[in-house]
Amino acid sequence: MTTKGSCMCGSINYEFTGEPAAKALCHCTDCQKWSGSIGTSNVGVPRTAFSLVKGKDALKTYDVVGDSGKINKHYFCSTCGSSLYTELEVMPELMFIKAGGLDGGKADLGKGQIGVELYVKDRVSFLGAQEGAKQDPRMEF
Repeated sequence: MTTKGSCMCGSINYEFTGEPAAKALCHCTDCQKWSGSIGTSNVGVPRTAFSLVKGKDALKTYDVVGDSGKINKHYFCSTCGSSLYTELEVMPELMFIKAGGLDGGKADLGKGQIGVELYVKDRVSFLGAQEGAKQDPRMEF
């Protein structure tokens, strides 16, 4: 199975094969700032299953030092600003793709399929816990 995604303007296209290794919501303050919202919805996929199909020249990065002291490299479109995916130095085998960029309604992640909520200590007060998801105060899959 191949899942495709893109930025809002279509300058960047990517895809991954197989099923995600993780489906996670992140409530950390970095994800809140980066998304301009309440956090991020993510699919973690093996880096070997991910490929950038189009738009290498439009791709930009921004590095943040996480709680671990290691780099979180955020990728975004330089044309429209869409948040695309993150590489975490602390988890080098996975890419964390922002689910909102997935094509074909895949941002839903499937009812009851969120495996973990990260940084629940930073979750906004009006959001409740996702039923069945591990509730992690920080980031400890």
